Amino acid sequence: MAKILVADDRGGARLLLNKVFTEKGHQVKEASDGKAALKLLQETHFDLVLTDLRMPGIDGMALLQKAKEINPILPVMMITAYGTVDLAVEAMKKGAADFITKPFNLKELEIKVEKVLERRDLERENRYFKEEERIRYDLGGITCPSPKMKPVYELIRKVAPQKVTVLIHGESGVGKELVASAIHYQSPRQNKPFIKVFCGALAEGVLESELFGHEKGAFTDALKRKEGRFELADKGTLFLDEIGDISPNIQTKLLRVLQEEEFERVGGTETIKVDVRIIAATNKNLEEEVEKGNFRKDLYYRLNVVPIFVPPLRERKEDIPILIQYFLKKYNGQLNKRIKIFEPEIMDLIMNYKWPGNIRELENVIQRAVVLTEDDKIRLADFPLFRERTEIRPDLSQKNLTQVLEEVEHQLIEKALKETRYNQTKAAEDLGITRSSLQYKILKYNL
Repeated sequence: MAKILVADDRGGARLLLNKVFTEKGHQVKEASDGKAALKLLQETHFDLVLTDLRMPGIDGMALLQKAKEINPILPVMMITAYGTVDLAVEAMKKGAADFITKPFNLKELEIKVEKVLERRDLERENRYFKEEERIRYDLGGITCPSPKMKPVYELIRKVAPQKVTVLIHGESGVGKELVASAIHYQSPRQNKPFIKVFCGALAEGVLESELFGHEKGAFTDALKRKEGRFELADKGTLFLDEIGDISPNIQTKLLRVLQEEEFERVGGTETIKVDVRIIAATNKNLEEEVEKGNFRKDLYYRLNVVPIFVPPLRERKEDIPILIQYFLKKYNGQLNKRIKIFEPEIMDLIMNYKWPGNIRELENVIQRAVVLTEDDKIRLADFPLFRERTEIRPDLSQKNLTQVLEEVEHQLIEKALKETRYNQTKAAEDLGITRSSLQYKILKYNL
């Protein structure tokens, strides 16, 4: 069902078009001239404008220009007499979706209108839908072998076909957005928009406008009407990341959309109905936030219909080698490199590191290493930032001071030799000792 504005100075033509499209299930508003049509466009959302080219005051050409200023993707279809076909063609060059000549065949008009509406839907989807983002049976093209990921895959498979709200829990960087993408692209909505909003990064007023849109003049910088993310996600999926950071006011408005599937734009009075699937994500414990009074209990229950917990990377080390190969392939392609292997000790460092930033941190480290590597093998010297994080932590249990100092000295010498590719002169300089002292310690520690 579409909302159609019919602008024509002849009452009989308006009545006929109203009857035809109302019977097709569309909502129709009438305007007797361009001025009245413009007023309606400023007050109400429409999916299509059907306007006569010749009207007193504001004619169809001027109305086309004004309509595009209000909503650049709003299709405007021109109705013209045979004598003004050239003007209609000119209007199409200026952005009109199509035209039809009078006296028109009703069947032809209906077909043209349906094609224009289908094209509008496709254009809206293409703005936010990228073919390469399709994630069907795994996460980002990666099948992770860890047993802890099996329940995640199983829940994705079960919830994807159903229009149920999903709340994804997990630390920052574990891949919550990938889980949301996998749910959307395995669902019946896969060919509809997948819209993302990062709630934690936006101030309350900005977030409200982003989610629900605003009318022209709603606030100082509202120079024209803006459709919100709920409208853009109609028939598709809206992913609300870091949902735990939204304000009480936004919580109240979001609860209403979840319950009633309707809302008003900021500064507007028109109630807009939408069909949107909500997937939310948070790195906070929302139950604790409810206890503290920071998050509405009723909204929490509405969001937490199906909870999915994504475990941190430190609890699924089995996935790290596969993730590394995935990121190597990704950045080899982007940076035109042919890196295939790591020095063996690097994998030990990677596997023993705690990865507080999870998959996002691992990806950043691999990307930097690929940038810095000059041949087909990544060496420890290509991990400067990673080396800074990997502190030497000797085991102090059941050891005296001499043993601890020797262990630290052993590790520092071994590290310096590896970084200098066993150039003893350079390693001695880095350590601040003489070459002969270094040679003695190499023998002492059997290096």
